[in-house]
Amino acid sequence: MPLYALTLEYQGGPFVGWQRQDNGLSVQQVLEEAAAKLNGGVVPPVVAAGRTDAGVHAEGQVVQVALEREIAPLKLREALDFHTRPHPLAIRRAALAPEGWNARFSAIRRGYRYRILNRRARPALDDGRVWHVKAPLDAAAMHEAAQRLLGRHDFSAFRAAACQAKSALRTLDRLDVARIGEEVVVTTEARSFLHHQVRNMVGTLVEVGQGRRGVDWPRRVLDSADRTRAGMTAPAEGLCFIFVRYEREPDWV
Repeated sequence: MPLYALTLEYQGGPFVGWQRQDNGLSVQQVLEEAAAKLNGGVVPPVVAAGRTDAGVHAEGQVVQVALEREIAPLKLREALDFHTRPHPLAIRRAALAPEGWNARFSAIRRGYRYRILNRRARPALDDGRVWHVKAPLDAAAMHEAAQRLLGRHDFSAFRAAACQAKSALRTLDRLDVARIGEEVVVTTEARSFLHHQVRNMVGTLVEVGQGRRGVDWPRRVLDSADRTRAGMTAPAEGLCFIFVRYEREPDWV
């Protein structure tokens, strides 16, 4: 059975998240049902590089799917793009997967972007795509605080209570905060993240940006390994899964 790699883009708002659930429509369900139309009606399991929560968006999610017959990647991409309509899910790229490749376990880096609309007026064009924070934020202070979280640490203070990871040890390679016009944008990269880690770090950094905490506070929270000492979990709608990197990249088309 040929194994295919796909790069997906989707709006998270209409979905209950990546993973199939009983309480609503998931990205996984839409994609698997579309793939079944190309697989003799048999629903093939689709494995993702990362499971996004309800409301979280993606512009570079990577998944794998095995089909009963070989289909040219370009044709597969076009066919899946057709069969996923009218849902806000697009197949950006497709490829035959390299030998031994796995969408999840072969990944060496993942990247996320978090957008905060920092103005008094509520969003209209970007409603559902940003976290609206009215009070002015000091992006420079947030960035300074963020740099103190880089490296390999126990990130228990920033993991969800429902996180199923066996260890909270993670290596955070990048956590940048920058103001771009009316937005404060947080960009982060690591090999892997804990459940809600990015949203919990953003919620904590916002308290620094609001002047409620000093730039050294997030590091003290990290060292405490105590989730109750950190800031709020930032809303899902501001988060976007932007890329996955591999040592052996598929030959995308």
